[in-house]
Amino acid sequence: MSDTANRQILLVEKPTGKLGLEHFQMVQGAVPEPKDGEVLVRTRYISLDAANRAWMHGATYRAAVEANTVMAGGSIAEVVASKVSSLAPGDIVFGDTGWQDYAAVPAKHLNKMPKMEPMTHLLSVYGIAGLTAYFGLLHVGKPKQGETVVVSAAAGSVGSIVGQIAKIKGCNVIGIAGGKDKCQWLTSELGFDAAVDYKDGATFKALRSAAPKGIDVYFDNVGGEILEACLSLMNNRGRIACCGAISQYDGVPSAHGPRGVPGLIVVKRLVMQGFIVMDFMDQSAAALADLQSWVASGKLKVQEDVIDGIENTPKALIGLLAGENRGKRMVRV
Repeated sequence: MSDTANRQILLVEKPTGKLGLEHFQMVQGAVPEPKDGEVLVRTRYISLDAANRAWMHGATYRAAVEANTVMAGGSIAEVVASKVSSLAPGDIVFGDTGWQDYAAVPAKHLNKMPKMEPMTHLLSVYGIAGLTAYFGLLHVGKPKQGETVVVSAAAGSVGSIVGQIAKIKGCNVIGIAGGKDKCQWLTSELGFDAAVDYKDGATFKALRSAAPKGIDVYFDNVGGEILEACLSLMNNRGRIACCGAISQYDGVPSAHGPRGVPGLIVVKRLVMQGFIVMDFMDQSAAALADLQSWVASGKLKVQEDVIDGIENTPKALIGLLAGENRGKRMVRV
């Protein structure tokens, strides 16, 4: 493979404010040779997630992304050459390949995926996004039929699936999103009962109107002021599933954290739990069976936002952080 170029996107500088194109550079690298226990893969679709930006701040559930290294990121990839018996050329895998055409990855860090069309579903509804929505809502939020569920970043890859699963479970669902078009999409296309446009600047008032009986489950993707607004409206013994904090990732963090912590949590006897999807992967077969059944029956609609060209990956991530996408955003390499 030495005569084949390996395009790589490097993070050349860790941003201290807003992420910009100047923080990235595309270079031509060599195609690596897999060592014993490794697999050489060709990237097909790169997953774009708000977590990409969080990794630039420091170590989280994975090591921090350092300057002048290939930008980290998960992808769906095809096996080109293998030094293990469990994977063969042509197999489809998911793993942290980084933003590049080719990567040599230890086989133990790859998950073999089924071959399906469209392949993009392996990154969206049947991938990390769908499983995060499923486990975060059902295993952490634990909604009951008739309860009110609120989800922030509701037009995003995770939030759009959370709201639809909550509807399948018989809940009253309210989405929080940025812009009238997204809010209209949530109610008219995805079946949300109501949607709140946080860009209107009156989030608490609009939420209180949309949820006159209070909130039983809040699926939090953003943190900050929206989390604060929802805390005030939680019912006694409500559950908050903490999935992410998009509002804190890019640029300067807000001057204060959510007020009412821990006071409201104590008074209302709330359960507020953070989670990572990997915590539940031993139960993924059952989750995927449910997700596939709902998609097949039309109860769960899949929205994907596919950008062409690895050179557009930085711009696509910056756009995601600005809320450009509907559903799961990815790059076709």
